[in-house]
Amino acid sequence: MKTIFEHKDRQELIERISALTDNKTAQWGKMNLYQMIRHCTVWNDWILGRNKQEYKQEFLGKLFGRMALKRLLREGAVMDKNVPAGEFAIKEKTGDTDLYKKIWLEQIAAYENYSNPDFIHNFFGKMKTEDLGMFVYKHMDHHLRQFNV
Repeated sequence: MKTIFEHKDRQELIERISALTDNKTAQWGKMNLYQMIRHCTVWNDWILGRNKQEYKQEFLGKLFGRMALKRLLREGAVMDKNVPAGEFAIKEKTGDTDLYKKIWLEQIAAYENYSNPDFIHNFFGKMKTEDLGMFVYKHMDHHLRQFNV
């Protein structure tokens, strides 16, 4: 299964992100290209531990998180379309797409040296590094498929 911690899988994501152009439109959901790219950079900062936020699992996650993660990480499973972005929703509709695309590419490369032992997903809870790698890949793949790359 693909994971952000494998060089070849990161390279694939880098190529796909590089293929994003301003004329790409969403195949589903409400985000435009800028909002999607910005969402992914904010989300990656969260995973990478760059914002010094407090990590805490929500109550519903404690009840259903493990089961949902297991379902998502099945071979061949993809993230559902139109899942709300929650606290990672980007309200601004325009911005410097090229700048945030560059930041996103740098973040993907940073996963080579991932180290954030404090990370706790707000729904899935504490995750094994192997599971986190697959989840991050699936999240990036989800948004790239959203924009048909």
